[in-house]
Amino acid sequence: MKILIIEDEESLRESIVSYLKEEGNICEVATTYWNALEKINLYSYDCILLDLTLPGGDGLNILSEIKKKNKQ
Repeated sequence: MKILIIEDEESLRESIVSYLKEEGNICEVATTYWNALEKINLYSYDCILLDLTLPGGDGLNILSEIKKKNKQ
């Protein structure tokens, strides 16, 4: 499974990535609001783990953008 982890807290992000990779998943990360939007616009993911408070914007706005683009 290809997963996007949107998380700005480094230790938490690294822990999540480590665990998910051990389970055989492909993980990409985004650490800011704008970086997350860019990745969502360029790539398709099976799952997105979304932090609600990010540098540069609100995670709920990212969720709204995903819905507007009719992404699963």
